[in-house]
Amino acid sequence: MRVGVVCPYSWDVPGGVQYHVRDLSEVLLERGHEVSVLAPADEDTRVPAYVVPAGRAVRVPYNGSVARVNFGPISATRVRRWLRDGAFDVLHIHEPVTPSLSVLACWAANGPIVATFHTSNLRSRAMAAAYPILEPALEKITARVAVSEDARRTVVAHIGGDAVVIPNGVFVDRFASAEPAPEWAGRDGTLAFIGRLDEPRKGLPTLLAAMDAVLRARPGVRLLVVGRGDAEEVSKHLSSRVRDAVVFLGQADDSDKARLLRTADVYVAPNLGGESFGVVLVEAMSAGTPVVASDLDSFRAVLDGGRVGRLFAAGDVDALAAELVALLDDPDRRATMRDAAATWVRRYDWSSIVGDIVEVYETAAAGAGEVREDSRGWRDRLRR
Repeated sequence: MRVGVVCPYSWDVPGGVQYHVRDLSEVLLERGHEVSVLAPADEDTRVPAYVVPAGRAVRVPYNGSVARVNFGPISATRVRRWLRDGAFDVLHIHEPVTPSLSVLACWAANGPIVATFHTSNLRSRAMAAAYPILEPALEKITARVAVSEDARRTVVAHIGGDAVVIPNGVFVDRFASAEPAPEWAGRDGTLAFIGRLDEPRKGLPTLLAAMDAVLRARPGVRLLVVGRGDAEEVSKHLSSRVRDAVVFLGQADDSDKARLLRTADVYVAPNLGGESFGVVLVEAMSAGTPVVASDLDSFRAVLDGGRVGRLFAAGDVDALAAELVALLDDPDRRATMRDAAATWVRRYDWSSIVGDIVEVYETAAAGAGEVREDSRGWRDRLRR
């Protein structure tokens, strides 16, 4: 099958959608499909052979973050040329309401279109305002996919209809087989956080505030922080004790991220909201690292209601500190969580996920009408 994939966000800036597009494309290629990805990127940016750069991205505030997107008449011309040259059996557009290549492709395309919705934001004024303008393009979509129940509810609230829920995928074995980095470990335990330092909804300030209490109980704890942002700006607001316990590692590649998660005793996800899935939680569990996460709906689903990870009230510094100290103090409890998670995460492995996506492609390409099933199939599968 010839599959055209549209990524709305800049290829060279790490993000959940970009990782999803990259990993899915590589799995499809391994299975013998032909794949071409159109993504914002400078012509001189080093990209995989299957990626077609569509030009430089610009920064636009979106959903509590900053999206790097590509839009305009030149981009529209490139989209039309790519669609014409690709002659795709199915077009897979990610985030079709994002003002970037995805919208342009939806407007320009003819033929089967599969759209994946990643965003969770039931109160999105931007999406509500944009829908009347985008409606003619969105009506061309043959099959809708949402990466979570939260993302599905966002689709229902703002666009109407329904979507098949197919979650993000992870290469479980790559994280499970990574080598730990003993030089990063703390004497009294190691915590890990991955997220942009300058994005408040990722919750790093909550975790840093909790570190005072954690360090009183376990003075040798080390917190490893991975992500883009100004570490010096963050550090200057910390007490000397917390500053000494935190190691800012900057942006990590896939290999270092896996080693970080294998090294940590606990992965911490103190996010405040705006998360539709929580792929890093799955990555941590794949690496055998117990997870403590904010009690967001999306995180609760990934952690099976708290069965395979610990949940605390989002933004509650004292509750987070108590969870971390209790877990660091109890290696048997961590081992129990690790064992439960090891089985649970297999349902998120790309070897399982890709089959569901290809099935949607085949149904859409066969012209069997719109694919707008509800998500009960995945919900039932998750309960087994």
